[in-house]
Amino acid sequence: MQVKPLQDRVLVKRLEEETTTAGGIIIPDNNKEKPSQGEIVAIGQGYRLDDGSFAALSVKEGDKILFGKYSGTDVKVEGHDYLIMKEDEIFGILQ
Repeated sequence: MQVKPLQDRVLVKRLEEETTTAGGIIIPDNNKEKPSQGEIVAIGQGYRLDDGSFAALSVKEGDKILFGKYSGTDVKVEGHDYLIMKEDEIFGILQ
C-alpha cells in the first residue's frame, strides 16, 4: 500500500537522532525527544489556485527537512511510522 498526500501535504519519515552527546554521554531511550528532522517520502499535487490549477510545492521527494516539535499528524502505514504535514509547517530544507 502506498500513501499519496493530498494537495499541499507531504509524507515525512523521521530521521533518528544520535544517541550520544558530543562529550560521549549515552542518552537513554526514555529521555530522548522526538527528532525534528525528516525525509520527505511523498508529496501532494500542490496548492490549489483560484482558477482550479495547482501551484507546485517547494519541496520534493527525498529532501531532508526541519520541522517543529509538534508539527504534523503521526500515522502508521504497514508497520512504519510517518508524519503527514502541510508544507507551511516545514521550517527549511537541509543541504
